[in-house]
Amino acid sequence: MRADQQFLRFALAGGLAAVANFGSRFVFSLWLPYAAAIVAAYLVGMVVAFVLMRRFVFPSHSRPVQHQVLSFVAVNGLAVVQTLVVSLFLAGWAFPRWGLRDHAEALAHAIGVAVPVLTSFLAHRAVTFR
Repeated sequence: MRADQQFLRFALAGGLAAVANFGSRFVFSLWLPYAAAIVAAYLVGMVVAFVLMRRFVFPSHSRPVQHQVLSFVAVNGLAVVQTLVVSLFLAGWAFPRWGLRDHAEALAHAIGVAVPVLTSFLAHRAVTFR
């Protein structure tokens, strides 16, 4: 599969996982603080992403599934840090200073989820599903 086709599939699968991530954060926020809800939602998104990536984006892989899972978790562990830092920075510091108060946490989280797309693709391609 060509790299551009693979990235498009990655973006589509990641988009579905991001919807699961983003949507579940609202449910988790009913019981958890904002930061904890982001992390819990990220775990939901990670499960959806792994299944879709393994099946539709990187189908020809030679590593055992347990190695793929460990690498996937490691790559996404770095990505969740990116997501959390961006989300907390925007919602807690930048948006209030810019006067943006309506839906600030939702917008901050959406931007935070989008930030690690390219770095995650490159890492999964090189490490997780090689």
